Amino acid sequence: MQSTDNDDQPNLAVLMATSSAENVGATFSRERMFAARERSWTALRDIAARIVPGMNEADAATLARERLDAAGMQRIWHPSIVRFGANTLRTFRQPSVPDTVLRDNDIFFIDLGPVFDGHEGDVGDTFVVGDDADMRTCADAARELFARTAARWRQGVTGTALYAYAEDEAAAMGWRLHHETKGHRVGDYPHAVHKAGSLGQFDATPAPGLWILEIQIAHPTLPIGAFFEDLLIA
Repeated sequence: MQSTDNDDQPNLAVLMATSSAENVGATFSRERMFAARERSWTALRDIAARIVPGMNEADAATLARERLDAAGMQRIWHPSIVRFGANTLRTFRQPSVPDTVLRDNDIFFIDLGPVFDGHEGDVGDTFVVGDDADMRTCADAARELFARTAARWRQGVTGTALYAYAEDEAAAMGWRLHHETKGHRVGDYPHAVHKAGSLGQFDATPAPGLWILEIQIAHPTLPIGAFFEDLLIA
């Protein structure tokens, strides 16, 4: 694929995608897309470092908004989600058990959806406070499953086949994959005008730089889970 040297021009290689689900706007820029990703990851790490035992999820969500604003976010395209403890088993659209407080030994994840320079970031990761080995193993497993699934995508498979692979791989690793969490499109804001649907239902090979791979797993016996998401890039 050939990219443009002018950051103000659209990424013509992406515009040539064969599926209308991968359409982008006239101002789309691959460079700005990647910059939004990097700025989102920087903000997420900043937020995670400020979350401490004794906070509740509402406190953490307020913190996330403050830090995103400080990072120069234009707006959010989806609300910031922070889950503590057993709420890490809940998916994006499932409400948390209210008034859940982060304990001294606990697990939590952050899911951010900010817009920087007209382009959508979407990043998520899981963190552990304290020294619980099972929780650390769970967080690491989500990252490892993401890495394996992204590597499979680079071999050239459909979005549907990609999540079938992720489910089988999760089971082989000893975890349960959340079927409801199946990734989605991003792009210049708002990507939703193109009605792309979910990555797990996309019956073509997803183009790089336009799709978020989401991995959410549940521990086989304990009431904890883990989450990791990032942009699929070659």
